Amino acid sequence: MEIFSEYRDQIFEAFWTTIQLTVFAGIGALVLGTLLAAMRLSPVPMMNWLGTSYVNVVRNTPLTLIIIFCSLGLSQTLGITLAGRDSPTFIEDSNFRLAALGLTVYTAAFVCETVRSGVNTVPLGQAEAARSLGLTFSQNLSIVMLPQAFRAVIIPLGSVLIALTKNTTIASAIGVFEAALLMKEMIEDTAAVMVVGGIFALGFVILTLPTGLFFGWLGKRLAVIR
Repeated sequence: MEIFSEYRDQIFEAFWTTIQLTVFAGIGALVLGTLLAAMRLSPVPMMNWLGTSYVNVVRNTPLTLIIIFCSLGLSQTLGITLAGRDSPTFIEDSNFRLAALGLTVYTAAFVCETVRSGVNTVPLGQAEAARSLGLTFSQNLSIVMLPQAFRAVIIPLGSVLIALTKNTTIASAIGVFEAALLMKEMIEDTAAVMVVGGIFALGFVILTLPTGLFFGWLGKRLAVIR
């Protein structure tokens, strides 16, 4: 408890950064992943190919490489920083936003496959009926398919969000002050590996357990009855 009391403010700050990364990357991944799912379901061969290529490449690329590419490739090589250079917190803001971008790009591939699996649970007859009524592909997808698909994959999307929460630890690779980076510093300063590890393990359980329970409850409540 002495270690926790000494580092309490820093621990709360680090986990707040983890929560922010999860929220921003989660929203971005949901939007991008849904768009990718629409591309993979599109009757246009080029759109289908682009969506499939994105998912296959990103899903099989280590997240660490994507995060480092966002920092070294976008920021240092191309000069894309996502933060004002005149800001006194320029480096911190830039690293945070680049990490959120990398997490978004990576997680979107898994959201895409989750949503696409949900679309496959919708009876084919409904899509055919919508086409017979004159609905376009985009209308069919947004009015008929996606609303049912999201209700079918609420629990799997919760699992993706939990994985995203734990994946935020990779952001420490580019200097984002989140839980993993603070844990490393605390272990170096105190050498209390078990105590520090236990504190951060408990912190992640506190973050992820309610998420899993909430999505489990929501999934059962909004389940599609066939």
